Amino acid sequence: MKEEINAYNNILELIGNTPLIKLNRVTQEFEGNFYAKIEAFNPGHSSKDRIALYIIEQAESKGILSPGDTIIETTSGNTGFSLAMVSIIKGYNCILAVSSKSSKDKIDMLRSLGAKVYVCPAHVSADDERSYYSVAKRLHEETKGSVYINQYFNQLNIDAHYLSTGPEIWKQTNGKITHLVACSGTGGTISGTAKYLKEQNPNIKILGVDAFGSVLKKYHETKEFDSAEIYPYRIEGLGKNLIPTATDFDVIDKFMKVTDEESAHSTRELARKEGLFVGYTSGAVMQAIKQYAEEGEFDENSNVIAIFPDHGSRYMSKVFSDDWMNDQGFFDSVNEEEEQKIEFVK
Repeated sequence: MKEEINAYNNILELIGNTPLIKLNRVTQEFEGNFYAKIEAFNPGHSSKDRIALYIIEQAESKGILSPGDTIIETTSGNTGFSLAMVSIIKGYNCILAVSSKSSKDKIDMLRSLGAKVYVCPAHVSADDERSYYSVAKRLHEETKGSVYINQYFNQLNIDAHYLSTGPEIWKQTNGKITHLVACSGTGGTISGTAKYLKEQNPNIKILGVDAFGSVLKKYHETKEFDSAEIYPYRIEGLGKNLIPTATDFDVIDKFMKVTDEESAHSTRELARKEGLFVGYTSGAVMQAIKQYAEEGEFDENSNVIAIFPDHGSRYMSKVFSDDWMNDQGFFDSVNEEEEQKIEFVK
């Protein structure tokens, strides 16, 4: 009898079960043990594969979606890519409203998967008719047979990580995790993962990452929305100018804000020192770990798990571009000397 071919039926079967990788050189000065959960190992190269598949399959099970229908979403790029990928396999159309802050790499990737992309101005209020929130809602109203994923205000965003990311980390660490460090944008990843982990051990510290220019940290501390906190910043998929209901602030112990510049350098440092070619938001998480360590958050018994959300290929025109870094004023003399390693032979 012939042996069966050992193959997956489609790319969606590869979603989840991403690895933990020990961080060594970038954390050698800190007390504790540090590990990164590398979500770039998902087939769509980000943690958003998890929510895209879960939310769509929940809609299918409830009879909300039928083949040929249209998926519509607001995205900084990663969720859109995951939705476009799932839509291809399941036979849906995909329309995405994207912030102009998203890298050209991300936008090109969305188009390469057949999605219709609307690029909306980044620095307008959430209720402005040009914002990517408003544009997505309008497209949903205008498109017959469409489903609006609405990740910022969708409980299923939290549930997807409660059912997958949280249990994976608990199992991978044999329950020995002491701290989780994760960025917060929609809040689904940190909230769902934290909810599961806190149920297993309420003493696990959940450390959030926010951006300067975002309202999340202050809202977590005061329960007040302060529009004076809002100003333009460069990191994609981190922080917000509104309060997403997909963020469960009660399961997060504290937030740390990070700057665009330091996060960009930490992203490049992960590539140089650990061989981890991860995205800008992953660099923000690494930068937050440094700052938490400086504040004495960890000790020799700490087992710190950091969620690195996506892959560096989506930022070639940004943090991995020397020209972009120079244009932002992010190179000082030391970093510039380290980074410029290309020579042209004539």
